[in-house]
Amino acid sequence: MLTITEGETAVRLARTAIKECLGNGRQIKPENLPDVFKEKRGVFVTLNKKKEMKELRGCIGRPYPVLRLGEAIILSAINAAREDPRFYPVELDEVGDLFIEVTILTVPERIKAKPRDIPEKIVIGRDGLIVSMKKSSGLLLPQVAVEHGFDSTEFLCQTCMKAGLMPDAWIEGAEVYSFEGQIFEEIEPGGKIKEKDIRACED
Repeated sequence: MLTITEGETAVRLARTAIKECLGNGRQIKPENLPDVFKEKRGVFVTLNKKKEMKELRGCIGRPYPVLRLGEAIILSAINAAREDPRFYPVELDEVGDLFIEVTILTVPERIKAKPRDIPEKIVIGRDGLIVSMKKSSGLLLPQVAVEHGFDSTEFLCQTCMKAGLMPDAWIEGAEVYSFEGQIFEEIEPGGKIKEKDIRACED
C-alpha cells in the first residue's frame, strides 16, 4: 500500500509526464522518487473530463508488475493521453481540464471456481477483472463496476465484451482473473489529491 504522500507523488508524476510529452516532446525520467516507485507494480492511469458527469478521456496501463512503478506511471500516462484507440489524442490545451487518476494494482490471480460459481467469488468495490480467452484479453478496473452500478455477473459480461468476446465467454471457458487497486485521484485538475474509497461510493 502507498501512503497518501506517495499517492500524491504518483498522480503529480503522471500529470508532469503528460505535460512534458505534449508540451516539450520529451519523456521525463523517474528520478528522485520514494523507494516504492522503484518496485515493480502494475498500474493504470485514467484521464477524465468532468462536466455534470465523469467523461472518460483516456485510460491505459500495465496490469502486471513488469516495470518499476515510476517508469510504469510515466509510460501509462503518456499512452493514456496519446494512444488510447477509443479517443483522439489529448491536446496540450486540454491538460488543464483533465482529472488524473492513478490506480496501483495487486498482482492478478486466477479465480479458481466452476464457471457458474465465479460471480460469487467477486466482490464489487474491491475487485477488478481480467478475462482472457485464446488471444483475446480485456480488463476493467475495480472502480468501473461501482461507477456503472454493475453486479458481479454484469461486471463479468462487460469485461468479456471489453476483450472482444461474447458476454457469456466466462461461462464458456474463458479464464477470469481478479485484482485489487489502490486509487488516487485529483479533486480538481492539478489540485488537491485524495485516495479514492470506491467501497464507500458503493454504499
